Amino acid sequence: MSSTRQDSERIEAELTGPLAALGLDVEAVEITPAGKRRVLRVAVDQDGGVTLDDVAEATREVNRVLDESDVMGEHPYTLEVTSRGVDRPLTLPRHWRRNTDRLVKVTLADGTSMTGRITDTGQETATLDVAGQQQLVTYTDVAKALVQVEFNRPGGGRAGSEEPDGAGDAEDDTEHDAEHDAEHDAEHGDDEGEDA
Repeated sequence: MSSTRQDSERIEAELTGPLAALGLDVEAVEITPAGKRRVLRVAVDQDGGVTLDDVAEATREVNRVLDESDVMGEHPYTLEVTSRGVDRPLTLPRHWRRNTDRLVKVTLADGTSMTGRITDTGQETATLDVAGQQQLVTYTDVAKALVQVEFNRPGGGRAGSEEPDGAGDAEDDTEHDAEHDAEHDAEHGDDEGEDA
């Protein structure tokens, strides 16, 4: 296992409890090199989705946890906290639940695939409406499942939203990063000052 993977897993373990106390799930932790420093990206989610305020609060909590831990070592890094995003695969029961009524493309372990709308979810299975037929999908049989971006989705996407379905999720990441860059971006362990 690579040290980057080990670092990501250790950071996720450190953040899971404190962020759960805020009602947030840690969906991904990624560390990527960026010149002389690293970029630490933490994706979070919760039932009903995350707001900019949620991201700001999560950023403060992540900063606090990392400042009290040696998990990032002495090397400088930049922190980015974002929403989970519509392009991430559905890998856990909560991902399926949070995407009820959305269209997903599912590839099964045997190589077959289907596209259908999630109508019901449980801890081990989900039910999809595939061309008017109910199809039961067992999570352990799924090789990959991705939410499909829809324009003019039945029901109009998010409540009160006129955006194409999926567009709001992609924009959320951009807005969260912009808010984070403006108010919460911190260069840790770097005495050279802020980037221009």
